[in-house]
Amino acid sequence: MFFLLKRVAKTLLLPPAGLLLLAGLGAWLVLRRGASSAARRAGWTCILASLVTLWMLSVPVVSESLSRAVEHYPALDVTRPAGAQAIVTLGGGAARIAPEYQGPAAGSELLERVSYGAYVARRTGLPLLISGGPLEALAMRATLERDFGIEPRWVIGDSHDTFTDAQLASRLLLPAGVRRILLVTSSRHEWRAAHEFMSSGFEVVPAPLHVWVSHRHVVSDYLPDPDALKESTEAMNEALGDLVRRVFDATHLRRHARTAAAA
Repeated sequence: MFFLLKRVAKTLLLPPAGLLLLAGLGAWLVLRRGASSAARRAGWTCILASLVTLWMLSVPVVSESLSRAVEHYPALDVTRPAGAQAIVTLGGGAARIAPEYQGPAAGSELLERVSYGAYVARRTGLPLLISGGPLEALAMRATLERDFGIEPRWVIGDSHDTFTDAQLASRLLLPAGVRRILLVTSSRHEWRAAHEFMSSGFEVVPAPLHVWVSHRHVVSDYLPDPDALKESTEAMNEALGDLVRRVFDATHLRRHARTAAAA
């Protein structure tokens, strides 16, 4: 129930649904029978604010700025893995049953995480743990074995979120003596994920992908784009998620249970 409520709340708060709800509220205030002039002005303000915000969040230069605001770690130097003992690759993004592969396959974002995790594993020779939901884990494992010839040593297939990724990984890795890990996830997600894993008893070496690189903007970067709206939403999701993590940690509403190996 907690995970369902969290998903619903996130969907309703973040774009585009949150802004569409705001526009709907504005339309109701404007169109309802007997509405006062003040109510109509408030309604038009809601409609205008939602449309302007939706436009701005769809502009690549804005989404880039939001992504940079939640990105805290540089790219990993794979020639210096900092004494890590294992690689943890987190799920994220779509996975599906693919008839062309006769089995599960990773979507584009998940595939990038799997690909980078495989790259780091080959460069460092470290064992690999993958973590995600049931279909995610199947797709990650199948992709690693089918396309990269790498078999993960540990597989977590019943994780609901980053908190449970860290909690379940600690039960597998810490008793095996693995405390220092390379953590593979997106650059936007790396900060929150690293803190969840550190709270669960790990020493984390960040290994983010999609790290921002300076570039010259072109005209299209100032025009709305659906991919930019998706990136803005993901950046806002990370900012909101980190705030919730801090609140839960401060109020002890949701805490990592340390294993004996982590104590």
